[in-house]
Amino acid sequence: MGKKMFVLIVVLMSISLIGIISVQLYWIDNAVESKDKQFDSDVIKSLASTSERIALRERDEFIREYEPILRNIKLANKAEIKNIFLQQIDTTGKQKFTFGATILEEDFKIPSDFLDNDSIIYKRITTKKDFFQAKLLDNTGDFNNQVDEDRFSSTKQFSLFGGKDITSYLNDYKKYKPIHQRISNREISTTLKEELSKRDIDIDFKYGVYNSEGFATKLKSGYYTINPKESYKYPLFRNEDNLSDYNLFVTFPTKNKHILSGISYILLLSLFFIFIIIVAFSSSLYQLVKQKKISEIKTDFINNMTHEFKTPIATINLALDSIKNPKIISNNDKVMRYVKMIRDENKRMHAQVENVLRISRLEKNQIEITKEQIDIHDLVEDAITHVRLLVLDKKGTISTHFQAIQTEVFANQFHLTNVVVNMLENALKYSVNPPKIDVYTESTNKYFIIKIRDEGIGMSKNAQKYVFDKFYREQKGNIHDVKGHGLGLAYVKEIVTNHHGTVFVESEKGVGSTFTIKLPLI
Repeated sequence: MGKKMFVLIVVLMSISLIGIISVQLYWIDNAVESKDKQFDSDVIKSLASTSERIALRERDEFIREYEPILRNIKLANKAEIKNIFLQQIDTTGKQKFTFGATILEEDFKIPSDFLDNDSIIYKRITTKKDFFQAKLLDNTGDFNNQVDEDRFSSTKQFSLFGGKDITSYLNDYKKYKPIHQRISNREISTTLKEELSKRDIDIDFKYGVYNSEGFATKLKSGYYTINPKESYKYPLFRNEDNLSDYNLFVTFPTKNKHILSGISYILLLSLFFIFIIIVAFSSSLYQLVKQKKISEIKTDFINNMTHEFKTPIATINLALDSIKNPKIISNNDKVMRYVKMIRDENKRMHAQVENVLRISRLEKNQIEITKEQIDIHDLVEDAITHVRLLVLDKKGTISTHFQAIQTEVFANQFHLTNVVVNMLENALKYSVNPPKIDVYTESTNKYFIIKIRDEGIGMSKNAQKYVFDKFYREQKGNIHDVKGHGLGLAYVKEIVTNHHGTVFVESEKGVGSTFTIKLPLI
């Protein structure tokens, strides 16, 4: 896959993911906003019903309070009777219309319980109305003859307080009565809770009644304070002009939780699918990057292996051509030297192939690693002997600093020796100047620790992340200033992991590297 195609696929996948997530989040936001508006509407309706119920309760109580007094009035302080009589005769239409009304006005003085040292005038008005209509049915012109008659009477009684109806008087009553005497905290709380429950709002709330100037009254729940952003406001006890001197404020501390609980199942399902989409996208992107990386590593490995085989093959061909020379073939010493050269180069290629196969078998658990009790100090000394000549050849030094108290571990001596040898050879490869290698050992209660420190070229932070990956080399392609094909440290990690240990590196560019192995003690 080309770099441009890879970038294009990643960009398209990213745009698709962002688009899907944006649509989901937009839908969630709309659902929450709609639920919030529905909640606001239900609260306002509940407050309106609460205010109306409280006002009707007060009116009914007021009327019930004065009805017994009015029913028990026996004698009026003042009474006046008025009679009205009206008659009209239509000779053309041969009709007669008669209307009569009797009005009885009675005044009573009633003491007021909210006007100090004062009384009010209660006026009771009783009316009786009589209606008569007659129409002549023959042509004699005499209404005493056969006629068609309509008659009906009506009686009505109503009351006025001080010349006003009961609604006006009730408004006067409201002006003098303190609001905390007209309504109680319990009534507000109970009524409001009932109205909210009718609309499926069963959550805690706080309330407070404030006058038109913004001062608090005695009617409130606990230490209530108005929150302009979160409080709902509705007037109490409106007058005939639809105005009110008091407002009821209500706040819901758990409003957001209630709104989200209403769409919790859909919300969780949506978030779950968003999570699945993100995981799927991340996995796909990871696989793409991994495959691209594997492809690049594969290409580098082929280039490196080609270069590694190129020299021994060329050497073998030159040796064979030399042996064919009549002057050389007759010289046994030279023939044996060239034969030894061919054998050494063949061993070198075989060793490289064997490394690749060994790593593959390790990853597939096709190699049985038998373990026994061994002394790590002896193992390290044995590994050092394998590379000592190489170190001396480069005019370098290798020093040991054995400080471990407990030195016995359960391990495979052959593979663990190869691990130490590979790490020592790695220190040799990446040392530009005469190598200076130090080997440290120490022990804790649970682990035996080996540290191999060099003063080589070091490595970058990025290289330290991948140095134990198979086929990885910091210098790639056809640049071969350092021999190898990225299998040595991969083999080290596989063997150490198989021994239930850990291996890691600390390095600084231009300063050197320190490889650390931790193995569990017996």
